[in-house]
Amino acid sequence: MSRNTLDDVSNKLAPTTADIRPRRVRFSWEETPLHWVPGDPFSTHLINVLHLLLPAGERWFVHVFKQALPHVTDEELKRQVKGFMGQEGTHAVAHQRVLEHMKEQGLDPAPYVANVEWLFERLLGDHTLPPVAARYWLMERLAIIAAIEHYTAVLGQWILGAEALDRAGADPVMLDLLRWHGAEEVEHRSVAFDLFTHLDGGYPRRVRTMALTGVALVWLIRRGAAFLLAHDPLVRGRLRVKWTHFFHRAHQGRVPTLRSLALAAPRYLRPGFHPSQEGDLQQALDYIARSPAHAEFEGHRRTSG
Repeated sequence: MSRNTLDDVSNKLAPTTADIRPRRVRFSWEETPLHWVPGDPFSTHLINVLHLLLPAGERWFVHVFKQALPHVTDEELKRQVKGFMGQEGTHAVAHQRVLEHMKEQGLDPAPYVANVEWLFERLLGDHTLPPVAARYWLMERLAIIAAIEHYTAVLGQWILGAEALDRAGADPVMLDLLRWHGAEEVEHRSVAFDLFTHLDGGYPRRVRTMALTGVALVWLIRRGAAFLLAHDPLVRGRLRVKWTHFFHRAHQGRVPTLRSLALAAPRYLRPGFHPSQEGDLQQALDYIARSPAHAEFEGHRRTSG
């Protein structure tokens, strides 16, 4: 059998959809150091920006999806949206506990997190609007979430294969959190896009919100990394966010490459694009099945019950 035939068979057997549902997990942070990538505060804090953004962001996703849910007429999509909301709520709680652990280690993320919460709760929050404008604002926010979810799926696929972090001795609990979350991002990668397409799907809105989202994410991540490095009690402002640091760590495989992030946008804007074309769903499901986080939750439940 030829290699091309084997690839065709593999593609036919690979899953394209998943049963989206929240999973109960537990992470123990007692042994996780502040610089969980040993000797590499830059990679540590560049990735740590996700912890600053995700609790408020994912609570906002759930809030907006609750408003959209009554308008969904496809029952299967409605079921997937509810599963997505459950997963995002679980993610928000898990990342919030990392923020608490940071504070215990002498790095208080509250000032930056307050700005993130203002962004999602006030700037992108609910406003008193007439019905037509309210519908427009709901569609705009659904399109923004679909664009963000495209990036989170790209990042989720990256962290699943980021073996350079294992070789660097990265903390296994933090890697499990990031990979469990990344795997679920790949798993539910189509839900936000499908919801936006079901209720609107306008291409100009898709282009506009992707352009806005890409610029905003770069700005937020850079500002967040600068904040963490400036307030890190072990670094005390001696390390700055520089592109040279980023390119060096990306070359090592410890953070995503700029090229991989830049190419994500044109793929999303390609006519005929669908998120099911992104990522490796089987790899994601395989990781979820072996993630230590669920096993630790079950062990804790048995001993405390």
